Amino acid sequence: MRLRDVTEDDVDAYVRMRCDPVMMRDLGGPLPEEGMRDKVRRDAETAAAGTGWIKMIVPDPGAPEVVAGHVCVWAHEEGGEQVSEIGWMVLPEFQGRGLGRLAARTILERARDEGRWGAVHAFPATTNGPSNGICRSLGFRLLGERDVDFADRVIRSNHWVIDPARDLAR
Repeated sequence: MRLRDVTEDDVDAYVRMRCDPVMMRDLGGPLPEEGMRDKVRRDAETAAAGTGWIKMIVPDPGAPEVVAGHVCVWAHEEGGEQVSEIGWMVLPEFQGRGLGRLAARTILERARDEGRWGAVHAFPATTNGPSNGICRSLGFRLLGERDVDFADRVIRSNHWVIDPARDLAR
């Protein structure tokens, strides 16, 4: 597995991840397809500028055109403070292989090694067992439940946090 920056060529993967009712079940349902090209363009600009890590998961480096999903780390303001957040999505045909966990661990190791992002928060829906399991297995600490905004929707989520420099074993 390897991670690569999102590019404007990744629209199809975004549509498959964000416009599919099964993929978006825990995130309030599918998003409209017409906004995906612009979302991918903005994400590619963010990745190219280095202001966020938006990485596509390539399960087989020998087949770089095949994408299994993505993992992202970005910062945003919350309550007047900068918060670093991680999120990931893995397409159905690649689920259950450990790719989401490996991708999340890989990007957190990079954060640790580069001394970037500080404490990293994750907000998987309370109903998303696999993503909550990834948080648990990587050593995130559960802070409790809360409502979070995602794509103009409010999602009931578990609030997890990890400090890669302190909590992520080498």
